[in-house]
Amino acid sequence: MKAAITGKGGVGKTTFAATLARLYADEGRTVLAADVDPDANLGLALGFSEEEVASIVPISKMRSLVEERTGANAANKFFKLNPRVDDIPDTYAKEVNGVKLLVMGTVDTGGAGCVCPEHVMLKAILSNLILRKDDVVIMDMEAGLEHLGRGTASCMDQFVVVVEPGLRSIQTYGQVKRLAADLGITNVRVVANKVRGEDDEQFIRSKVPEEDLLGFIHYNPEIIDADRRGVSPYDASRTALEEIRRIKMRMDNN
Repeated sequence: MKAAITGKGGVGKTTFAATLARLYADEGRTVLAADVDPDANLGLALGFSEEEVASIVPISKMRSLVEERTGANAANKFFKLNPRVDDIPDTYAKEVNGVKLLVMGTVDTGGAGCVCPEHVMLKAILSNLILRKDDVVIMDMEAGLEHLGRGTASCMDQFVVVVEPGLRSIQTYGQVKRLAADLGITNVRVVANKVRGEDDEQFIRSKVPEEDLLGFIHYNPEIIDADRRGVSPYDASRTALEEIRRIKMRMDNN
């Protein structure tokens, strides 16, 4: 299973991505979770402590590693577009609760188009992750697919947009669907989070085609409290865990 989880900030995609990763780990699978969101907090949701998360250096900030692999430095304006990265997940990932976490980081482009060594490294690592055929790879991404190239995207099993019952969130789903189509991907699925009741469910169903809807995660104070306490949502709410387990079953069967 290779899945990219995306959505607007605050909709709960990290909660979903982390719980999904831990459910696969429960099955004895080798699971690698890649945090590709600039607001990286997947580590806390997986069960790392605040101190452990603070000690993790994102790959994009490892200047000496980027220079070594791409050949780029202050004296050399040219660099490799296909750096060796196959060893990076196993070397730099940190493990908790059976899940290996790889924090990718982001690249400040200053508004300019970015074909820089750091960006090349990140894209190469993501492409390599897709080639790990025996592993489950869960990518927690920002509300876009900028890090994915056409070749990487075509090998993904699932694109999942986490939404809330609101028009702005639904618009993000539409934007992601258009971006995915540009990469040749037509299968974009939806998980509705923070659903308060029947009215919210009906709103989602009116905006999302039935074949795209994976399921609902209902509004849950236990998850909010877990975030406050820095506890993995997997360990905080049996109700949310079972809802996500049912969504996972649908993903596995598609």
